[in-house]
Amino acid sequence: MSPQSQQIAIGAHVDQADPVGEARERGVPLVQMFLGDPQGYRGPEIQHPGGAAGLRDEAAEAGVELYVHAPYIVNVATTNNRIRIPSRKLLQQHMDAAAEIGAKGLIVHGGHVNKADDPSIGFDNWRKAVEATDVKVPLLIENTAGGDNAMTRYLERISGVWAAIEGTDGADMVGFCLDTCHAHAGGNALETVVADVLAITGRIDLVHANDSRDEFGSGADRHANFGAGRIDPDLLAAVVRDAGAPVVMETPGPAEAHVADAAWLRDRL
Repeated sequence: MSPQSQQIAIGAHVDQADPVGEARERGVPLVQMFLGDPQGYRGPEIQHPGGAAGLRDEAAEAGVELYVHAPYIVNVATTNNRIRIPSRKLLQQHMDAAAEIGAKGLIVHGGHVNKADDPSIGFDNWRKAVEATDVKVPLLIENTAGGDNAMTRYLERISGVWAAIEGTDGADMVGFCLDTCHAHAGGNALETVVADVLAITGRIDLVHANDSRDEFGSGADRHANFGAGRIDPDLLAAVVRDAGAPVVMETPGPAEAHVADAAWLRDRL
């Protein structure tokens, strides 16, 4: 293990009720969580008894960094106004909440356009969304696993999104979250994906480190614990090592499973 690899922070996705306690249980320096229903439009919810300020202060005192994952239903790329407009509103609400708790970033999926749509419309809708959003903490766009009409499954689509948002107000606050399961299932070679993404975005701000239950190119977003899926272990570790960014494990199971996964990964870095 190189000194640089030793410095990579490894954390986990946890329940939002007590994220700092969850971090302590796992012995990790960072956690990711939802704020509210990941499948609903109701807006963020801070479950911490001290509210946003209480959670921010507790995390700061414990030395735990917080990341927020936006709801899965956010799709700012779509041509469907009944989805795109509420998605933009929801994105801003979660951005505001993430800032209030002192989060290091807000992760959001790239979304998709309808089957008959030109992908360039989705790229431009991403530009409009960034321009319309008061980006208070880094907005980290994540690659996704499935869908021919997805904005961030394929490298050329990621390139289209980045070209569209380049130069907009707030573009310097837009980063990238690389998910290893999504890249594998999406058909992107893990041998080169870090270099490929960096060539497009210039940055990888966060890694979602997950094994995949399904084959390469399957399009299936089904995470597995390390060593229990279809991704070559050395290749998975190489992506984490080469990206050099903080890591969030979104692997299944309770705290003990995350402790085991973190040890598995650390041994290979």
